[in-house]
Amino acid sequence: MTRRIESDVCIIGSGITAILTAQRLTELADATIVMVEAGGWTTPFRERLQRRRRMIEYGENPWIDDHIEDQTGEGLMYRSMVVGGCAMHWDGATPRFSPEDFRQRSLYGVGTDWPIAYDDLEPYYADFERRIGVAGEPGPQEYDPRSGPYPMPPLPLSYNLARLKEWGESADIPFWTQPWAKATTEDHGRAICRRCDTCHVCPTGAKYTPDVTLRALIDAGRLDLHTHTLVRRLELAEDGETIEHAVAVDRNAPEEPVEFRASTFILAAGYAWSPHLLLLSANGRFPDGLANRSGLVGKYMTGHPYMDAYVDLPLELYPGMFATNSLLSRKHASPGPLDRYVRHDLRIWEATSRRGPRLRDETGRVLFGDEVLADWRARSKRAVARLRSYYDVVPDRESSLTLDPSARNRWGDPLPKIAFRDAEESIALRDHTHASIGAVFERMARAGDGSLLSTSVSYTMEHPGGGCRMGDDPSTSVTDSYGRTHDHENLFVIGAPTLVSGGCANGTPTFSALSLRSAEEIARGFSARR
Repeated sequence: MTRRIESDVCIIGSGITAILTAQRLTELADATIVMVEAGGWTTPFRERLQRRRRMIEYGENPWIDDHIEDQTGEGLMYRSMVVGGCAMHWDGATPRFSPEDFRQRSLYGVGTDWPIAYDDLEPYYADFERRIGVAGEPGPQEYDPRSGPYPMPPLPLSYNLARLKEWGESADIPFWTQPWAKATTEDHGRAICRRCDTCHVCPTGAKYTPDVTLRALIDAGRLDLHTHTLVRRLELAEDGETIEHAVAVDRNAPEEPVEFRASTFILAAGYAWSPHLLLLSANGRFPDGLANRSGLVGKYMTGHPYMDAYVDLPLELYPGMFATNSLLSRKHASPGPLDRYVRHDLRIWEATSRRGPRLRDETGRVLFGDEVLADWRARSKRAVARLRSYYDVVPDRESSLTLDPSARNRWGDPLPKIAFRDAEESIALRDHTHASIGAVFERMARAGDGSLLSTSVSYTMEHPGGGCRMGDDPSTSVTDSYGRTHDHENLFVIGAPTLVSGGCANGTPTFSALSLRSAEEIARGFSARR
């Protein structure tokens, strides 16, 4: 006997985009909402102090039951399948994309323009920051355009970062404090951040985690949450165009099939699992997967690599105070006209703690007794700073997520396989990009009478997205700018999969802002809440 669960809106996934979309929908629409999560609840707030202690003392994962053992894939995969998603253990950095990210083709002749501009999204950035409680310091308007201040003042700079800010700006580069989803006032009902530097699991609740918002919605009777329930495919209605129901399995009672029926479906399962579910849902009418007439589901997977450096400086710094914090500049993300394309952000961390004690000096001579301490003190009179730049790359069409028939979960479903690939135009610019960023690093080192200790490049795609890119043309995109799929009027994909490009900054604020914008469009299909 199949168990049927009916609602007006069915949201698949319970990460930050799903929860913020649900919150906004409950404010706007008189609709019943069901949320489906393959995982369960993880460590509740009151247990996080103890979990933090065990993480420090024993290296334990503080987030219990935060993944499903056989629900993963090949390539860059976030394994979290849990209520609240990856934002349960994010650090909480919340920089926006730059206006240039939305107009690559128009401004620089590379990549693809988004179907919306920065100004279209700016009110939703502000709404996102207000909802989760972001503390920040606006940068110069030409590099950090905003309609208003952050909801809370920035986290205080440590002595180290204040000195490093002076150094960075001596190279004629403006720096400001990284914005964080961490409380500096009690206006959002959270404790004030104590800068204890274990942001992976915040022991006080100063850092925003989306489970708090979801719990409030459930307690208010605004939605029903079904945990430990894996959606395996979406099925079409008799008209062959709209989605009628989702086929799922209750992992605690697998012998009883589950169907979720709704007039609107919202796919909010992240950059990997949203395109994966569309591909799994292939049928006779859509043999390559739902929403896939364009052939672009699982294509144009995106993100950004980074380049970093360690710089030796003649500063005396003192390690130990909130080393997670950093300084941010977007001068090079908004560079104005360019002869050759290169865009990147720039961040500074203190890395003085890298100068630990050693047993040999530069000549290889073994140090004994007090020599170890004397050497350590002498070297500590010079600071080490870390520089890092996320740089923009154009994703290739074949930067892709596909189904892997050789790897299946316990239900027999093929799992995803992800292979990121830069477009040829980005590959051709790679040496130029690295040389340009390296020149910035060199100039900063010289400005502080320092020297580069090392530089390196990571090609790992940080903050990944894509797989269901948005656009106005159904032949070159999967969804419109609101996340509505071109092929199915009642199916929306929200969040990271809709990104056209990876930009030069963390993606969470951008795909969350996009989701809040989608929520307003979805709400228009229902009566307004009275």
